Amino acid sequence: MTGIIDGSFSGVLAAFFYGSTVERLFQGVASTLLGPEAMKGGTQTFLIGLLMHFGVAFAWTIVFMAGLLRIEFVRRVLDSPMGPLKVAAVYGPLIWMTMSLIVIPVLTQRAPSMATFSVRWWIQWVGHAPFVALPIALCSRGLWGRG
Repeated sequence: MTGIIDGSFSGVLAAFFYGSTVERLFQGVASTLLGPEAMKGGTQTFLIGLLMHFGVAFAWTIVFMAGLLRIEFVRRVLDSPMGPLKVAAVYGPLIWMTMSLIVIPVLTQRAPSMATFSVRWWIQWVGHAPFVALPIALCSRGLWGRG
């Protein structure tokens, strides 16, 4: 679910606000592993990027579930009134900062710079709470048995 919601959010931004395409968006994802040539790879690199996107969404869900199983505080917050929103407000930006400031720079071998913190970066920072972390928190809460 998270991969679909986040992919839709990013796709809408790319296609309707950034003057790009969904294909280019996911080719960009693929380029973190395949290099800049992925942007010219057509459907094949689009599909690789899409697969990578879902893999990353699944990985962040597993990380959250592991934390939920091991950290009582996270369970208490998740079970509290508005718990999924509270968790998402922290976990979403944490995901974006980890990906954009550590994971992607390591994969692309390009260090973040001040240019990293553009308007688009901040849109993703905010957007990762409702469109990435909230679905993770809601699904996890349901699996945890408190939803």
